[in-house]
Formats: sequence, C-alpha cells, structure tokens
Amino acid sequence: MTPGDQPPTPEHARHTTAHVYLKDFVYGAIDGTVTTFAVVAGVAGASLSVRIVMILGLANLLADGFSMAVSNYLGTRAEEDLMRTSGAQAAGESSKTAFKAAAATFAAFVIVGAIPLLPYTPSLLGLLGDARGTDAVFWWSVGATALAFALVGALKSKTAGTPVARGAIEVLAIGGAAAVLAFLVGYLLRNIGIEG
Repeated sequence: MTPGDQPPTPEHARHTTAHVYLKDFVYGAIDGTVTTFAVVAGVAGASLSVRIVMILGLANLLADGFSMAVSNYLGTRAEEDLMRTSGAQAAGESSKTAFKAAAATFAAFVIVGAIPLLPYTPSLLGLLGDARGTDAVFWWSVGATALAFALVGALKSKTAGTPVARGAIEVLAIGGAAAVLAFLVGYLLRNIGIEG
C-alpha cells in the first residue's frame, strides 16, 4: 500500500476541513479590514471626532459583517443544492456547510475588521485627552491596519502555495487604495463645507 492509499488520519481530516473554510475566513478578514479602515480614513479625512469613528466603525462591523455572512450562507446553500440536484461532487467541498462558512466569514470580518478601531478605544474612554485630536491615533490605526492586511495576505498566499510576500503586498495595496480613496472623499467633503 502506497502512502497515497493510506486512509486519512483524524489530523489530516481536521486540516482538510480547516482548509475548506480558510477561503471564507480570508474573504471576511480582508473585506472587514478594508471597509472598516475605509470608514476610519474617511472620518479622519473629514477631521471628525473619535466618537464618530467608533459609531460608524462599529455599525459597519456588525451590519456589513452580518450581510456578508448571510450572503455567503445563501451562496454556499446554492452550491450545496446544485451538487445535490446534479450529482456533482466538488473536491474538498463535501464537508463544507453553509452555516460554518457563514460563521467563518462573520468571525473574520468582526475580529480582523476591528483592528483599525482598536487605537481609538483609549481616546474614546478619555485616556488620551481631547477626543477631537485624532491625528496621532489615526497613524496608529494605519500601522495596525497595514500589519493586518499583510498578515491576511500572507496567510492567503501560504495556503494557496503562492509567494507569501506577493500576497502580503497585494492585499496591502488593495486595502491602501480603498483607504486613500475614503480619506480623500472625507477631506474633500469637509473642505467644500459638507460635514455634520
């Protein structure tokens, strides 16, 4: 019997199952971080308060994270229904359930997507002085978010078997572009007089 003929061990089965849901986790993590940091950057560009950053950021985390999870759930259910009706068996997908796929997306969206907001928490609690003086805090958020983008990109590439550095740079570039766009929108709207 060759090694390829060996029955899968419990460890291998766990690894395969984790690999199946990794796509859902990476998808949620990238989108959660991009959209939350875009909110942070837009508010920073408009020079609004920490309270506004946290309100919009948390609203985005929960509402958009839930929306993505539901979308992933429905999409995975549609794939399951298609496989049942056509008799097709997609490799590595047989153990995937819609609920677990949605849970992986939501968890990643909220956990990793919260990283851009973490530096604002001490300011919100009054531990860093004036709540409107957000410039220094924003740069801490930039650094934390850049690290999150790079780590998620590296994880994506490592599991896909592509160069880790390329994956980290790719996700960092996408997230950075979204953040710059959001910052410019906030900055321009503030300077033409559109603010709360």
